[in-house]
Amino acid sequence: MGVKDLINRKLFLSVVIAVGVLSAGVFLIICAQKTSLGFPLDDAWIHQTYARNLGEKGEWSFIPGQSSAGSTAPLWSALIALGYFLEIPYKWWTYGIGVTTLIATAWLAVDWFRTKDRAPGVWGIGLAALLLLEWHLVWAALSGMETILLAFLSVLVFWVLAQEALNFFGVGVLIGVGIWVRPDALTLLLPVTWIILIMYQGNNRQIGSALLRVIVGITGPFLIYLTMNWTVAGTVWPSTFYAKQVEYIALRQSPFIYRYFGQVSAIAAGALFILLPGILLYAIQAITSRSWERLAPVIWTGAYIGAYALRLPATYQHGRYAIPTIPILLAVGCDGIRIWYSQNGGSRAKRFIHRVWILSLAAVVVIFWWQGSQAYAQDVAIIETEMVKVSRWVAENTESESSIAAHDIGALGYFGDRMIIDLAGLVTPDVIPIIRSEVDIESFLDKNSADYLMTFPGWYPRLISGRELIYSTNSEFSPQVGGENMAIYQWR
Repeated sequence: MGVKDLINRKLFLSVVIAVGVLSAGVFLIICAQKTSLGFPLDDAWIHQTYARNLGEKGEWSFIPGQSSAGSTAPLWSALIALGYFLEIPYKWWTYGIGVTTLIATAWLAVDWFRTKDRAPGVWGIGLAALLLLEWHLVWAALSGMETILLAFLSVLVFWVLAQEALNFFGVGVLIGVGIWVRPDALTLLLPVTWIILIMYQGNNRQIGSALLRVIVGITGPFLIYLTMNWTVAGTVWPSTFYAKQVEYIALRQSPFIYRYFGQVSAIAAGALFILLPGILLYAIQAITSRSWERLAPVIWTGAYIGAYALRLPATYQHGRYAIPTIPILLAVGCDGIRIWYSQNGGSRAKRFIHRVWILSLAAVVVIFWWQGSQAYAQDVAIIETEMVKVSRWVAENTESESSIAAHDIGALGYFGDRMIIDLAGLVTPDVIPIIRSEVDIESFLDKNSADYLMTFPGWYPRLISGRELIYSTNSEFSPQVGGENMAIYQWR
């Protein structure tokens, strides 16, 4: 690499960092003006609670002194715990990790984009800006959740697969470590297998040898992950893995095609919608040119979204489960448009379509980025004025030995400082078999001596029937979007 190229790369990196920080900064400023800085999901407070206990007490627990496997992403919780250990303000540390990961995702996606097709610089710049302003990704980077880290890991795997010197054992280790971010990372074995089949087509010995190296690489981190869960909770997967599927089993009653479309439409609200033709063109070009290896990202994103449509078809919180596919889909969509435009020269019609597409994409990205900042601020406001507010009330107004039954336990675990009976089953796995039955939950709470019930009234109409309401947040933000105010009921 020449000096000029090195300078250009450093300049490009500086611009990427500046745009990423500015993009996230605007989200935080708008959020702070609406209420206060926080996180847009109660689940983020689950990570904070595990991280605080790990960083300050050196124990893997949600409730101090009680080991549990309620964190689906132990590596993410551990990264946050480092901030507590170093005594850095936890919100800024968590935001910093998320924004840094977003910037790294954009940088690496552009490098992958260039590596596989040596795309012109202007396309790389456009892709970087697209990723840094895509509102789902900015929202995820500031959510306090592991979503953006899994997105980065996915891009990293495809970047590695595009390199000439491909280390299959290293790819396996990368996927194995990714399982510590989310078990979903195991799906990345699919595109790796596809690439191996294409590379060594017909040579069963080489195919078997390459797959064996990948499996061996995965095995070490994966076995440690399973062993940790078994040691802590007596199950090989986190309790979240089982609880979520039972809780949302009713969502699986609709036809699969509707569930799949729901996942896609949740993440397509923005730039991805404009790029859908590019994704289709990319796939068609790969098939017609018999460049089968180019189908790997399309196969993975399709299968990943399909897995959630099959087992956990929840589209709430802006389709956060499918968000890790967005960087791959955006890169593929841009590539499809680029190749289409460059084929056989740019005719007048192509130039016109191209300009309209560029202007439409730019307008949609900016509009949805701004709307996304409002959505982020609204989401944080709801969590701050419902879950966080009621949890602080619990800490200040209930007896220290009280036992609180609640479905949303993140902020309660962080601020409440009380014993918790988790109605979602994350840290109280005994609830999972009865999670859909209010009759059985009522008996369970009686048997386990619950003192208070913390919930949105509409979630458990039977449980709150006849119970004394002793506190309601009476906040404005949740009702603004058709929700309720969280309340505390006397249980016994």
